[in-house]
Amino acid sequence: MKKNIIFVVCAVLISAFVLTGFSPKPEETATYSKDNPITLKIGASPVPHAEILKSVKDTLAEKGIILEIIEFTDYVQPNTALEDGSLDANFFQHFPYLDDFNKARLAEDKNWTELVPLVYTHFEPMAIYGGKTKTLAEIKEGAKIAVPNDATNEARALLLLQANGLIKITEGKGLEATAKDIVENPKKIQVVELEAAQVARSLADVDFAVINGNYALEAGLTTADVLAAESAESEAAQKYANLVAVRKGEEELPQFKALSEALTSESVRKMLEDTYKGSVAPVF
Repeated sequence: MKKNIIFVVCAVLISAFVLTGFSPKPEETATYSKDNPITLKIGASPVPHAEILKSVKDTLAEKGIILEIIEFTDYVQPNTALEDGSLDANFFQHFPYLDDFNKARLAEDKNWTELVPLVYTHFEPMAIYGGKTKTLAEIKEGAKIAVPNDATNEARALLLLQANGLIKITEGKGLEATAKDIVENPKKIQVVELEAAQVARSLADVDFAVINGNYALEAGLTTADVLAAESAESEAAQKYANLVAVRKGEEELPQFKALSEALTSESVRKMLEDTYKGSVAPVF
């Protein structure tokens, strides 16, 4: 009987310990060193995000953090893989896209784990590139212009077309604009909406394309190919800085603080400036 009582008391105490939240916090148990390293799995677009991460691998390895970089070529899987625990962080997006993604997923699934910014690193200006037509001065009536079809990037593309006098969108729409908000279109431009990763690949089939910086780099396009681009002083530059995302509640983990410090170092600033020559601009 005494043994049974002891067993029951122990079971109750263990349950109370777990249910009342007395288990160690993640940051209190996250210990690592060069001789006892931990691994961070980070999903990233190949260019420039994976390249930037590769540039800090040695620095983090000295601190006991091994970066395992998993490359993605779309804008959906990195977020779902982070939420389900397949990744520890991801690096490919800006906040408006992340915010829209969170809201959409929470509307579908109340158990969705919110993803939050860890650190902002750089801005990738969207730009107009020539396809069948090589200069904006040569644009013909009915020209086809490919743009990304996700809400935040499509609005940026349309604002850039407006800034270059090609269309006019409904006043006040700004970064919420869609093709339906075009109110003046003197050249009767056909806006071709495509998944962001496909826009650069469409250049041979359209007159022009408005391409995200990372996909332009992947396609081998350079600043010499740019016909017009977002200004580094624009609203977009402030709002669309690229970020590393993590699961909410994990922002203060020491390994993520170390990652933030590495990605905002002077060596990374120099790498961005020397490697991308304006196609990727540091924001730190």
